[in-house]
Amino acid sequence: MKDIYGHIGALLVTAVWGTTFVSSKVLLNNGIRPEEIFFMRFLLAYICLAIVSHKRLWADDWKDELTMCGLGIMGGSLYFLLENIALTLSTSAEVCILVCTCPLITALFMACFYKDKQLSKRQLLGSAVAFAGMIMVVLNGQLILHLNPVGDILAFSAAITWGLYSLFMRRVMGRYSPDFITRKIFFYGIATILPYIGYTRWMASTPDTWYTQLTGDNASVIWCNILFLGLIASFGAYLLWNWAMCRLGVVNCTNYVYLQPMVTMLVGAAVLDEQITIMGLCGMIVLTLGMARALAKP
Repeated sequence: MKDIYGHIGALLVTAVWGTTFVSSKVLLNNGIRPEEIFFMRFLLAYICLAIVSHKRLWADDWKDELTMCGLGIMGGSLYFLLENIALTLSTSAEVCILVCTCPLITALFMACFYKDKQLSKRQLLGSAVAFAGMIMVVLNGQLILHLNPVGDILAFSAAITWGLYSLFMRRVMGRYSPDFITRKIFFYGIATILPYIGYTRWMASTPDTWYTQLTGDNASVIWCNILFLGLIASFGAYLLWNWAMCRLGVVNCTNYVYLQPMVTMLVGAAVLDEQITIMGLCGMIVLTLGMARALAKP
């Protein structure tokens, strides 16, 4: 029972992150580029967190500070770029399936680097069942995938970066407060995305006027989505996720990633009138059973 709050926190974060696709899609449709969405949401989240957590600036030593930088890259800028570039090359279903392998990758990393984190048969079976259910939810009745090797490799690489994020988090959690770690993640995520933004703007054939959208006709809609992504999906969700990791452990917490496609499907049905098929419904049931099996106490 003492971990119930950790499970609730992980579920809340999953619900929030599962809805970010709709919010990001609105911004993309209004001319905001993916890397600029990431920059604005992380910058807003960093400012908010710096206001409430600013007493400590640096980690205890340079190794821990380097780990914080790795967290910002693996869980921020690099993960975001790999996933979004993959979406331009492969279908969203393929990308979602490959990115959602991160719980399995995380469990494998933890088993390789920490002897006390070996996977039990219960965890393996539950994860496999949850992954099968997640695939059914993602496909939602569409059985044909159009494979693109480059896009699929990038999507799988994004899953690996999130696995590394979880591995790095295991190294520093418990020794630093969640708010300090999260603030560092935002800082290094922003710092490492800036070169890419500069490169894309330099390579653009026409001047990039994305900032004019912030004061245009749809400014209120754009700002509402930016505030949601920055304050709730980044500031609140990352902070809560890192806290839940400390409470549940890296592997158990990361297993909740399997639920994101289910949340996205439900939100898409409610907001975008997308159809939920029998396969999608069956997938939700299988996914829930697999999660229950993987998270159950031995």
